[in-house]
Amino acid sequence: MRLDLREKSATEACVEELRRSLEQAGWRITRQRAAVHDYLQAAQCHPTAEQVYLAVRRRLPNISLATVYKALEALVDAGLAAKIAHVEGPARYDCRSDAHYHYRCLRTGQVCDLPAPFDPQLPDKLDPHVVESLRRQGFHVTGHRLELLGYYADK
Repeated sequence: MRLDLREKSATEACVEELRRSLEQAGWRITRQRAAVHDYLQAAQCHPTAEQVYLAVRRRLPNISLATVYKALEALVDAGLAAKIAHVEGPARYDCRSDAHYHYRCLRTGQVCDLPAPFDPQLPDKLDPHVVESLRRQGFHVTGHRLELLGYYADK
């Protein structure tokens, strides 16, 4: 019985954190936003809004695609998710808040977390002079992203 109480307490803490973050950004918590957030946190890769809609609809059959888009907008606005836009294909959504890298299948558009540690010194390792050169041009580097592109052999 103690385990159940701890699990409930952890769930309540997650819901309270979700509520607080949404309210700080001017949004209120709804069961639809909570369901979208729960799905994003459990997703193995970074889904599109339509993929979120199809998954969350199993739990909330009356949810609309427009509501999923609004929920994703609220989560991004509250800093609880990131929108990963790409020139080709729909945007995808990521619930991880730590700095990390991605890999993308160019055939399917699937985006997943790269199982490699984030290296804040990566730009200096690529070219020790690049950051300084950019600074001299008036450009201040505040961060970096890395996305490996390729294809799954069997997809």
